Amino acid sequence: MRRNNKDTQRVNDAIRAKVVRVIGADGEQAGIMTVREAMDLASESGLDLVEIAPNSDPPVCKVMNYGKFKFQQSKKAKDAKSKQKHVQVKEVKFKPRIDEHDFQTKVRHIRKFIGNGDKCRVFVHFRGREMAHRDIGVKLLRRVIEETQDVSAVEKGITNEGNQTAIILTSQDVAKKGK
Repeated sequence: MRRNNKDTQRVNDAIRAKVVRVIGADGEQAGIMTVREAMDLASESGLDLVEIAPNSDPPVCKVMNYGKFKFQQSKKAKDAKSKQKHVQVKEVKFKPRIDEHDFQTKVRHIRKFIGNGDKCRVFVHFRGREMAHRDIGVKLLRRVIEETQDVSAVEKGITNEGNQTAIILTSQDVAKKGK
């Protein structure tokens, strides 16, 4: 079996060392021998010779079923990937002169996003002369924090970013794990 570019181990004929330390299929050390002798040992049992520690002196090789080994590695990687939770950052945009009903609707959206396990970036966007009254935006964001405090925690406090004032909210569960 030849080594592919994306494989990390050298297998059978791809092993470059002249002398290697061999670990048998049962996990016991077979000793130090030439690569040809080690490959004969592996082929007798119908398995592959795989270089597992190329930087040691002499390199360490193991007799194993390489196809089965690669399959198990890919299966473990796939399981680990499927168990990961991808957290998205949702954004909710407010204006300084927002009506009460619109405010409540957006707060409901924030609660839904946080309930689904996502983070939520809440920001107040200022235009023109509204920039002179950033305190209205800060009050609005504090009110959002107050309205959602039973389900959310503040991950990043109130910050001014150009013509916006923003906060980042996350689930209380995530905030507790982080501390």
